[in-house]
Amino acid sequence: MDVLTLHEKLFTHHILMFKHLNLFFFIIFSISTAAAEDNKCYELRVYTANEGKLEELNARFRDHTCKLFEKHGFTNVGYWVPADKSDNRLFYIISSPTRAAHQKSFSSFLKDPDWKKVHKNSVKNGILVAKIESTFLTATDYSPEVKSKIQKHPRIFELRTYTTAEGRLDNLNARFRDHTCKLFEKHGMTNVGYWTPTDKNKGSANTLIYIISHKSSEQAKENWKGFISDNDWKKARSKSVEDGKILAIAPEKIFLDAVDYSLIK
Repeated sequence: MDVLTLHEKLFTHHILMFKHLNLFFFIIFSISTAAAEDNKCYELRVYTANEGKLEELNARFRDHTCKLFEKHGFTNVGYWVPADKSDNRLFYIISSPTRAAHQKSFSSFLKDPDWKKVHKNSVKNGILVAKIESTFLTATDYSPEVKSKIQKHPRIFELRTYTTAEGRLDNLNARFRDHTCKLFEKHGMTNVGYWTPTDKNKGSANTLIYIISHKSSEQAKENWKGFISDNDWKKARSKSVEDGKILAIAPEKIFLDAVDYSLIK
């Protein structure tokens, strides 16, 4: 075998080794990326308290319910009340590894003797909750990791619900993924979490629910003003609706304050 042929074979061998290594690292990267995706089951629950009972409801969560949720496998994500103090609702989000685990946790929670005792004692002077609304949620692929931690500075949260025209949810998600989320941050808003309902009867095909935060309600007005007037936003929005409108109705929104026992503030 001459020297040139040997070099050629060695070169070919190195190229093959390099390709195999690239394939190996690509597979590892893909697995790591997939593992990083948020596949947890989230549940948004909204409790409408009976008149004059919101503080008692908060006390029950603060002193008992949150701890019992953790005991039975739930993660307490966040708890909020409307900034409008005339609104007697409590909003909260909890999560579980899977929907099945979520249902199992709730079953064991409701059967817990400690919960039964707490509930019985809490309603001696009247039922606390008039209505409960529940929506199971799945995080979008662009939703940031929800960080349940206390911020050094106070802030106000904004819960927004978008309902799209038929077949346009993917377009809305693309606009948020590629443009809106970055522009929110540019204009002083913090992206907290983005979800779509899991169940069809709750709008899985046409609904986006998300939470952002602002330093204050006054700052929120300035943030939105700057965002709406941003030329990059105008360009992105105009481009996104060239083949038809995305939203079927105006977004629903509500400003929320984190309660004192919420991990996320």
